[in-house]
Amino acid sequence: MDKVLVFGHKNPDTDTICSAIAYAHLKNKLGIEAEPVRLGDVNGETKYALDYFKMEAPRFVEKVANETNGVILVDHNERQQSADDIDQVKVLEVIDHHRIANFETSDPLYYRAEPVGCTATILNKMYKENGVEISKEVAGLMLSAIISDSLLFKSPTCTEQDIAAAKELASIAEVDVDSYGLAMLKAGADLSDKTIDQLVSLDAKEFQMGNHKVEIAQVNAVDINDVLNRKEELESKLTSVLAEKNLDLFLFVVTDILNSDSTAVAIGQATDAVEKAFNVKLENNSALLKGVVSRKKQIVPQLTDVLK
Repeated sequence: MDKVLVFGHKNPDTDTICSAIAYAHLKNKLGIEAEPVRLGDVNGETKYALDYFKMEAPRFVEKVANETNGVILVDHNERQQSADDIDQVKVLEVIDHHRIANFETSDPLYYRAEPVGCTATILNKMYKENGVEISKEVAGLMLSAIISDSLLFKSPTCTEQDIAAAKELASIAEVDVDSYGLAMLKAGADLSDKTIDQLVSLDAKEFQMGNHKVEIAQVNAVDINDVLNRKEELESKLTSVLAEKNLDLFLFVVTDILNSDSTAVAIGQATDAVEKAFNVKLENNSALLKGVVSRKKQIVPQLTDVLK
């Protein structure tokens, strides 16, 4: 079999990068030649994790069909979030913790999706099931993924399984979960040097909701005013992306990692769906979403219900 490429979604977050590395490592241990790759830039939070555990970032690719016939998807399944030419390769496996949408294959495949807070939590089980020891470095990256996706266990997506896996992985990685986790999250929440283009694309995902095309971007911040003080420039960029991609709605969410609230900025013809979904009134295109921190559990399902 040709080398298998393992990758997560476009605009990769820490779970996407670290799970690609961890699963490629497991596949190689099991005798399958696999390489982790990425479909976008590494963000500040992920770079902190990679540097801390002295691991290299996967190489960047835009297309995959010129390199392999078979791929493994981690941390996503929706085609619009994947490689541009995903329809030209065979998807061999999917390891994910998101909704299943816009996904089909012509052949049977190994598909594992669990309602946990992080892909790395599933991978921790798979290492055990296959009797493969997790190295200190890989354990550190898997721990970083769980901390990131769970916002250090504050997100409603976090389960007891995620917490248990994090404790196991922290022991292997020889780090204190709380001190390491807070330092990593703060590294990712420093937005002071980011351009508006970077902020909008840092962690953006496109979704099909009924007949509506929606993009939702989310950034974490210690001080949300680092972003909101540039609101006029931000709205101009969102409007540009809206037209370029022919979107019905672009929802940009700034999450306060200390207070566990978010502020949303909504642009497009379907902004009324935001008001209905979250029972808020948009003022100057924005609204406070109290207690909302998870795109996967607290934003996407609510908007989908309104727009379907």
